[in-house]
Amino acid sequence: MIKLLALVRSSVFIFYVATIGLAPVAAQQVDQASVIQGIDNAVFARVNRIAGYTVIERYAVFRGNDETHSVAAMTVRTTYRKETGKSYDIVSQSGSAMIRRLGLDPLLEREKEINLPGNVQHAWITSANYQMTLNPGIQRMDGRDCLELAIHPRRKATNLIVGNLWVDARDYTTVRLEGVTSKAPSVFAGTTHLMRQYANIDGFSMATHARAESSSFLYGRTLVTIDYTDYNIQLSQPNGFASRNPMTNANPARP
Repeated sequence: MIKLLALVRSSVFIFYVATIGLAPVAAQQVDQASVIQGIDNAVFARVNRIAGYTVIERYAVFRGNDETHSVAAMTVRTTYRKETGKSYDIVSQSGSAMIRRLGLDPLLEREKEINLPGNVQHAWITSANYQMTLNPGIQRMDGRDCLELAIHPRRKATNLIVGNLWVDARDYTTVRLEGVTSKAPSVFAGTTHLMRQYANIDGFSMATHARAESSSFLYGRTLVTIDYTDYNIQLSQPNGFASRNPMTNANPARP
């Protein structure tokens, strides 16, 4: 019996020592300023390191309460280059030609404009573009320990949202973004609720799924979903771009 008790105590001690280095993030002090700086650094590291990528994007439009049968759909091959922005090649399309023309085509054109050099930095999820407030606690999301922040854009724009941001608690990369647009895309559109999920792909936080839902008197409820697959990421040459804050010379607003 004495040997058994000694064995149990020894096992408990070994387990305790082995797990000291695995203490959950929730037990550690989380400083808001450090988290926000970490988010900025994660975004800048991604921007500095990625020279371009290609991805397959599948768009689907749903009307009313039916989220099973799309009224229009489009699959595109998107090419992004840091020096030129985004371009699209249509792979396939189906459903209402009018909805594609009035809904999906303008959406792609807005994405092109947002991602042009000189514009794209104003869409980054950084403290230059958003006021951020860290919410208490740790949340488990997509198998990762996440920190949640309330975010509010420093200016109104159709691509900037009022809502919440979830980042990985260990490296501060984006896991999920959700909220409402700070500015309606048109006088006919109501408030648009946006959600975008991200995953770690080749070491970078990349979008994998998104949805945008809006309601208006004229058009009723409309839902657009986007699925992103088959990423092919091209990296910058080691000496091609300095590892620095790309906003250094942009005089960003302070948090």
